[in-house]
Amino acid sequence: MKRVNDKEIGVKISFKFESLMIWQKSMDWAEDIIQVSSLFPKAEMYNLTSQIRRASDSIALNIAEGSILQSNPEFSKFLGYSIRSIAEVVTCLHKAKRRKYLTNEEFYDNYNIAFNLMNMIIGFRKRVNDNR
Repeated sequence: MKRVNDKEIGVKISFKFESLMIWQKSMDWAEDIIQVSSLFPKAEMYNLTSQIRRASDSIALNIAEGSILQSNPEFSKFLGYSIRSIAEVVTCLHKAKRRKYLTNEEFYDNYNIAFNLMNMIIGFRKRVNDNR
């Protein structure tokens, strides 16, 4: 099957979630987490490295899944899952810092991203809940 891009057919094709700033930022941050966790010891590959990567990917995945063909209450539930995944990433960051896998700068840079993204998702979720 030939793939068609939006330039070929003259119509912008996109999913609703792709325009959401919270989805875009969570996608970017997950890539940052991949980079920083690539420096974790090999012994952590199937433990902390895997856990922090899956949790960071889960943020955008839940935003996307919740936005498609869902009611507002259901979308709100998936946004809640995204917020919980942020908490999971932050906990992994704390573990990595305690184990000396991260510098203080790496930890606080990612901690601040987590805090800001969490607040953005909470604010967006409040708007979704207000439109029930």
